[in-house]
Amino acid sequence: MAELVPARRVRAIEELTIHRVAAAVPDDVEILRLENLDTDLRPWTWALAATRTALLSDAANSYLPFTGSLELRRAVAARLSRQTDHAYDAGQVLITAGGLEGIFDVLLATVDPGDEVIVTDPTYIGLLNRVRLAGAVPVPVPLRVRAGEWRLDCAALRAAVTDKTKACLMMSPSMPSGAVFDEGEWEAVAALCREHDLWLIDDAAMERILFDRRALVHPASLPGMAERTIVVGSVSKEQRMIGWRVGWIAAPPALVHALEAVRMANVVTPVGIAQGAAVAALEAPAQEYADVLAEWERRRDAVLEQLEGYAPVRPAGGWSLLIDATPLGLDGAGMARQLLERGKVAVAPMAGWGTLSGDRYVRLVFSNEPLERLALLGERMRRAFG
Repeated sequence: MAELVPARRVRAIEELTIHRVAAAVPDDVEILRLENLDTDLRPWTWALAATRTALLSDAANSYLPFTGSLELRRAVAARLSRQTDHAYDAGQVLITAGGLEGIFDVLLATVDPGDEVIVTDPTYIGLLNRVRLAGAVPVPVPLRVRAGEWRLDCAALRAAVTDKTKACLMMSPSMPSGAVFDEGEWEAVAALCREHDLWLIDDAAMERILFDRRALVHPASLPGMAERTIVVGSVSKEQRMIGWRVGWIAAPPALVHALEAVRMANVVTPVGIAQGAAVAALEAPAQEYADVLAEWERRRDAVLEQLEGYAPVRPAGGWSLLIDATPLGLDGAGMARQLLERGKVAVAPMAGWGTLSGDRYVRLVFSNEPLERLALLGERMRRAFG
């Protein structure tokens, strides 16, 4: 009798090991927990209040509406209209159970088996795995370190296109690197999409977590891009609502029906009791977010100061940064192990988070420890590596 084996698509997946890294960390309050993408900053008070109210609502305890509440879809459309100067309406928005469901739905609706999807390298392994599960092939384009920050290699981007290319899947700020595309880099992506008739899938999970007074450059605002850009966002990062599992897809009208069909065949319905809270979060006063962003930036700056001499790459946004292990004569896995064992600092090795250079880096998350604990990092690094 033949041995039963998993489907080939499962064999193509790179294991996401963060949960194993976290599970292997001893239960010791002295350890700096910098391995997992979390934040200790609470959601806005009114989002919490809206969640409590929804627990008693019959309407929130329902499969309907399958596309998400009209109020939330209108709030997302209004946000995008402000960001892009392009008119979005609620009919272009679908609510999802988090941003990654949205990414997978979009891939299933836009790519066929054997198609190629351009991604940056390094990039989040979860994005790469969703491309593979959809039957497509992720094609890496490197991020390069220039003047101490990550920059998109635009020449490599152009060279990556083949007759099998169907889409670009881009994230800015990128995770895990904290790379932020400037207007020229977004225009290079847009020009490629226009010239070769590609979809642009914009993973906007961290789009406003921008440091050093950087302004948001929205790819859908560029000429000819609104009709080919699919925006996938969520309240997990900017609004600190990871456990609420609320995201969205905003798509050109011609693609909405296909996306609705995929959603119904996949997750069916978003989280009902969380949608009112998402509306509240999206409508929070500007100062509420400004205060949170300023705290994340202070933490970024504190970590960079503590890491002087250890080859960190300065993130322009997001919740994490990368450290190159090779100057220490190590790979990422070796650096992470030594840092935990000798320095009591938990970080995540980046093996699998790209095919070009992931093995050489560790990711350090600075959004989930307060400043007074992050101030211990320099001494811990010296304890681990001298």
